[in-house]
Amino acid sequence: MNTGQVWSIERIRDALGSPDLSRRFVSEIGRAPVHEVLTVFAKWQGIAERTLAAVERGRQAAAAEAAGGEVPGEWIDITQKVQEDAALIRSRGAACS
Repeated sequence: MNTGQVWSIERIRDALGSPDLSRRFVSEIGRAPVHEVLTVFAKWQGIAERTLAAVERGRQAAAAEAAGGEVPGEWIDITQKVQEDAALIRSRGAACS
């Protein structure tokens, strides 16, 4: 995602959105040896770009749904699988108690 804006440590930190993720980024960039700083920066810039793109897709989907339209994109309903996995996890937890 090329927004035309220059990426900085501060911009990446803010784009991550999650305080925990932001702390992890700042910690990694701060501890990186000088020869690895650009690699760490590029990794987190990519994460920040994907995060911003996901947020934008979410906003577009919410706007489409609020307007009574179809949510754009192709969606696969995995509700049943998630529920089955959760039930399996709960049953394992109960067996371990």
